[in-house]
Amino acid sequence: MAKPQEKVSFGQRLKQIGMVFSFTAKRDKWFAPLAAAAVLIPLALTVVAVLLWGWIWLPVGVLVALLALLIVLNLRSNTAMMTAAEGQPGAAASLLETMRGDWRVTPAVSSTTQLDMVHLVIGRPGVILLAEGNPQRVRGLLGQEKKRLAKVIGTAPLHDYVIGQGEGELPIRKLRMTLMRLPRALNGKDVNALDKRLTALTARPQMPKGAIPKNMRPPKGAGRQMRGR
Repeated sequence: MAKPQEKVSFGQRLKQIGMVFSFTAKRDKWFAPLAAAAVLIPLALTVVAVLLWGWIWLPVGVLVALLALLIVLNLRSNTAMMTAAEGQPGAAASLLETMRGDWRVTPAVSSTTQLDMVHLVIGRPGVILLAEGNPQRVRGLLGQEKKRLAKVIGTAPLHDYVIGQGEGELPIRKLRMTLMRLPRALNGKDVNALDKRLTALTARPQMPKGAIPKNMRPPKGAGRQMRGR
């Protein structure tokens, strides 16, 4: 059962907007000029409208200026976040976990100690593998995962991408748009069934810790009898 979302107060919302504003301004040199233009141009037009047709246009102009500022903030903050995420381990999985739609993301189904990893994504386009890390090492991981998944996904399409800036790689800023443009090959039931099969495949059972219970121990001498046969 889904947990009810916590209500955010007006003060907290303003604080969040302020943090996004500060984050974007530090990483995007074009944000401040564009934000200033988004506010000043509507306000200048509002002054002209007030002089010509009266004060009724003042609240309209203020609202338009605020809306323009929020649009610029949203667009430029997304660009700044994509730039900051480039090269960060696990950034692709984190990005998809916040994407709208039915996307089942399992981070790092395969990984190395050098922070190379392959993420598994299940959605309407089928099965998607995203590799992050050193291009030479992750291609090997990607090949292993493709062989492993091919045994259980049946006719579901399998897509794979290496995240990066090199030739044949997918920049992380284009990841969302690329996945959204993939053709929808599965319906909701297919996605659920595929998710169950792959969850069972990727589950990693752990050995119980501590001493083995007496009722689970083999009888004394069983090993010697087996070796003697």
